[in-house]
Amino acid sequence: MMIDFTTIDYLKNGNERQQRAYEVLTKYQVFPKLKHYSPVLAGTIPIGIDIEGSDLDIICEVDLRFEEDFLDELMFSRIIPADEEATVERIKVRGEESIVINFRLEEFPVEIFGQNRPSLAQNAYRHMMAEYRILRDEGEEFKQKIIELKKQGIKTEPAFGMLMGLDNPYEDLLKF
Repeated sequence: MMIDFTTIDYLKNGNERQQRAYEVLTKYQVFPKLKHYSPVLAGTIPIGIDIEGSDLDIICEVDLRFEEDFLDELMFSRIIPADEEATVERIKVRGEESIVINFRLEEFPVEIFGQNRPSLAQNAYRHMMAEYRILRDEGEEFKQKIIELKKQGIKTEPAFGMLMGLDNPYEDLLKF
């Protein structure tokens, strides 16, 4: 059975860290406050391969021509607590303009990532879905090997690439 990653409801029945992520995201009403930007939790926590210090990656569809409106909404809605430092970066990811906001919600580092494309079409979501399917097909031993590589400082996509013999994991995972 496939998990519906377009909501965070599945976290309620997940592992301890997923349940805690659900509590924090719900307490701060992050997803309702971002609803105009089609937020999706991506990355390692949703698929259970996170390690100590892994962040909550929230991808959003943001028209960067209206970047200031987006940032104002983040501040006004208090997604970022008033006493919390946040960093905002404008970057290019594979040639595409993106905005990245980093801050903390309780024990979790949070990264809100915005691009002018639907959240479900962004590479972070597409990578996560490919990794989810691979983990489901390969089983627990494979999952533990990924987690061990991550604990050694290897990023997620390269870890999959190493175990699967992929030349360019960032591109090759998109084919799954």
